[in-house]
Amino acid sequence: METGTAKRLALATTFATAILLMWVIGAVGLIGAEGNPADRMYAGVIAIAAVGAVITRLRPAGMTRVLVTTACAQALVAAIALVRGEHHAAVTSIPEIVLSNGFFVALWLGAAWLFRSATRERRSVAA
Repeated sequence: METGTAKRLALATTFATAILLMWVIGAVGLIGAEGNPADRMYAGVIAIAAVGAVITRLRPAGMTRVLVTTACAQALVAAIALVRGEHHAAVTSIPEIVLSNGFFVALWLGAAWLFRSATRERRSVAA
């Protein structure tokens, strides 16, 4: 990739994922029906990404770690929802919780991979 392209794609993927997650939660909810209090756990996922971005100043190496942590937090929310029995609601099933959260985990990890690529670009340009 051209220098800087990976970082721009990583930033775009990160922001798009955060916006999409907030939109889905606001529109229909990921756990149960719209307005389910369990959806509030996703505020922690967004907070990890946002605070991490501020702390790392969007530097690729730091953002790689932040987004892997964010993906783990997203997976943890799904695990907590299943342990709490949220899948017993009439509008939610185990596959819905696992697949919808898995989709966002994949997006967070994809952004992390792009930031990792940006770190490699930066090292190869400096060498």
